[in-house]
Amino acid sequence: MSRPAEQLGGQQGRQPGNRPGRDDSPDRLYTLTGGRSRSAPGNPFDLVTLVVAESGPVPGMQSEHAAILRLTERPTAVVELAAVLRLPVSITKVLLADLLAAGRVSARHPRRTAVTDPDILEQVLVGLRNL
Repeated sequence: MSRPAEQLGGQQGRQPGNRPGRDDSPDRLYTLTGGRSRSAPGNPFDLVTLVVAESGPVPGMQSEHAAILRLTERPTAVVELAAVLRLPVSITKVLLADLLAAGRVSARHPRRTAVTDPDILEQVLVGLRNL
């Protein structure tokens, strides 16, 4: 899922090929999270957690929070948010925890469908053995 940088409040002037999160000074990351390097214990976010905005950005909101709310108009994985924002996943999780605590986003894990039919599992096993 690609979105134009100008839509996301993206960062202009970055050199292509720079690694996400490596261009930012530690001071900037410290400021973004208020000095926190990890979100609170028990937060629901991992790499594949889907995040959905429950409200839009408001004036005066931190620009990264506003960008997250714009990006999560549709369910978006934490890892995708971090990549688009060009922030380390740990920093993205801290920002998401702030938004979750304020009721501005909701989080859920993707649904997993379990294949429990033994015939299907047997067919898959046979197919793998034939490779």
